[in-house]
Amino acid sequence: METIMTKTVLILGATGGVGGETARALLAHGWRVRGLARRAPAASDGIEWVQGDALDAAAVMAAAQGADAIVHAVNPPGYRDWAKLVLPMLDNSITAAQATGARLALPGTIYNYDPATTPVALPNSPQRAATRKGAIRVAMEQRIADSGVRAMILRAGDFFGPRPGNNWFSQGMVKPGQPVRSILYPGKRGIGHGWAYLPDLGEAFARLLDIEGSLPDFARYHFAGTWDADGTMITRAIARAVGKPNLKPSRLPWLLLPLIAPFNPTMRELIEMKPFWEHPVELDNAALVAVIGPEPHTPLDQAVSATLTALGCIER
Repeated sequence: METIMTKTVLILGATGGVGGETARALLAHGWRVRGLARRAPAASDGIEWVQGDALDAAAVMAAAQGADAIVHAVNPPGYRDWAKLVLPMLDNSITAAQATGARLALPGTIYNYDPATTPVALPNSPQRAATRKGAIRVAMEQRIADSGVRAMILRAGDFFGPRPGNNWFSQGMVKPGQPVRSILYPGKRGIGHGWAYLPDLGEAFARLLDIEGSLPDFARYHFAGTWDADGTMITRAIARAVGKPNLKPSRLPWLLLPLIAPFNPTMRELIEMKPFWEHPVELDNAALVAVIGPEPHTPLDQAVSATLTALGCIER
C-alpha cells in the first residue's frame, strides 16, 4: 500500500485574515498546519500553535523545523511601525526557509504598481510603486528574489471576509458590531476596483502549495477575485445583504481625513492609498488559472453576507 506523506506548513499570521483562511484551507487539503503566535487562541481549530514572535529569529527558526512551506502572512497590527518592522519580520522567514528548504509563500498586493499607469497588471508588469507602503511591498518581493529561496507570491486586491483585519471593508465602509445604516465608499463612481474574498484566496494558496514542487523556484501569480467594474457592485451587495436594497452609499470624506491622521496611524496609511480608488488596477489571473484551473469563487452576495454576519453588522 502506498504511503501518503502529510506535508507541514508553518503560518506566520495564522490569527489574521489571509493567514487564518489559508490555514483553514490547508487543513482541509490534508496539511499539518503549525501557527506561530504571540498568544495562541483558546480554540486550536486543528492548528498546532507555537508561542513566539515573528520578530524573534530564533522562534521562527524553531517553529519552521520540518516544514515543507512557510506562509508569511504577518503584519504589524494597525499599521504601526510598518516601515521599521516589516522587512525584519520577512528576513526571519527567509532565513528559516533557507535553513529548512521550505517554499516561502507571500500574500502580495496591488500596491506594488502605479495605479495611474497600470490599469491591468500582469505578474511581471513593471513595479513602480507610487506610495511608501507600495515601495516596502516592492522591497519585500525583491528581498525574497535576491535570497534565492524557493518562493511563491500571490497578489490580490482589497481583502474582505469573515475574519476582520486591516482592510477597507471592515475599517472604512461599515462599522463592525453595528447594524449597517450607511455605507462609506472610498472610490469614485465609474472607477473599477478589485476585491479578494479571503476564504477564496486561502483556497487558492492551498491549491498552489499542493503543487508547489512543480512550480518555478520563484513563482508569481495574480488572484483576480471580484472585479467591481464601476464601483457599485460591492455597495449594492452590502445593501442587499442587510435587506436595504435602496441604501445608497456616501462618498468617503477624503478632505477631512488629514484632520484625524495625526492621531491615528491607520488613517495615515489609508490616506496614502487614495490613488487606488481614483484609478483602476485590475489583476490578470491567466497565469494562476493555467496552473490551478478556475479560480475559487464564492458568489458575491454569499461572501458579503458571511462577512457582515461575522462582523456583527446584520440584525437578526
